[in-house]
Amino acid sequence: MRDGLDFTEDYVDDRVSDVIHMLFGEGQADMAHFAADRPLVAEPGARFNYSSGTSNIISGVVARTVGPGEDYARFLHGRLFGPIGMASADPEFDEAGTWVASSYVRATARDFARFGLLYLRDGMWDGVRILPPGWVDYGRTWASVDPDDHNPYGAHWYGVVGDTLGTFRAAGYEGQSITICPALDLVVVRLGKTPLERKANLVPWRAAMVRAFADAR
Repeated sequence: MRDGLDFTEDYVDDRVSDVIHMLFGEGQADMAHFAADRPLVAEPGARFNYSSGTSNIISGVVARTVGPGEDYARFLHGRLFGPIGMASADPEFDEAGTWVASSYVRATARDFARFGLLYLRDGMWDGVRILPPGWVDYGRTWASVDPDDHNPYGAHWYGVVGDTLGTFRAAGYEGQSITICPALDLVVVRLGKTPLERKANLVPWRAAMVRAFADAR
């Protein structure tokens, strides 16, 4: 999230929002192209700016590498979803054949827990390495702090402020999350919907969930 692009992640005001126009407006046919076309406002690597556009630019690079559309879908199912048993995983693609990696993969809570377990096990599944060595540590290592909510951020994974157990999490829209605590061998999936005015409740809820398992040891 340090690409330096001028991208506004606002889900309410379409007068200023780039993510609304990318997902639902003029950018929806080729989202990676739309995001990459935003002007630079900072040197790449110099500032943190959470951006769904960044995720789709990365996905566009993958699409150019493995092939768009059906080729990309086969890659996801063959290299990730299939090997870890995520049978319900349903990634959505734009018209350009790029997986909308910022926002759209539908799966059951059980299958999202499988994804969390893959990260809990350092990228291994049933003795087979799915992710490169060191990739999980790279993703969860703090590289930035989100200036809006002061949460630490790695490579598409959030750290947890004040946690002494090495907990990290994937954060989805309106409170969806996969929380992973290696010290407790714990994965917690939440697919509930939390409106913006109750967003602050999620922080103590996650902390209480982890604490409950820590106290039960």
